[in-house]
Amino acid sequence: MNDERYVRGWAKLKEVDGQAGQNVIDGLKDIAPDFARLLIEFPFGDIYSRPGLDLRTRELAVVAALTAMGNAAPQLRVHIHGARNVGCTQQEIVEVIMQMAVYAGFPAALNGLFAAKEMFALEGPQ
Repeated sequence: MNDERYVRGWAKLKEVDGQAGQNVIDGLKDIAPDFARLLIEFPFGDIYSRPGLDLRTRELAVVAALTAMGNAAPQLRVHIHGARNVGCTQQEIVEVIMQMAVYAGFPAALNGLFAAKEMFALEGPQ
């Protein structure tokens, strides 16, 4: 067990996703606590903590990827929240999702836009 990765990852998860990240981890405690630890250590402790991209860029990339996947709406909503939390504007998020229509198709972009609309309504204007 690498406590340094866990501590670094937990701090980064809180910085990006705040309570939404905590909710994901809490939701895994009774079914897959080891997976929750992996989720903290690898994506957030190793990847998100790397130099080279700021958190805004990383979150816009994640929103694009999850939109393009077309089958990850719950995770997309969490990362739309994360993108806003690290300073991305609604317009930037919408533009990234619209861009995915070119590469992933209109259905994926529509699903992404509706997820964004839902999150914007919950969180209010920036």
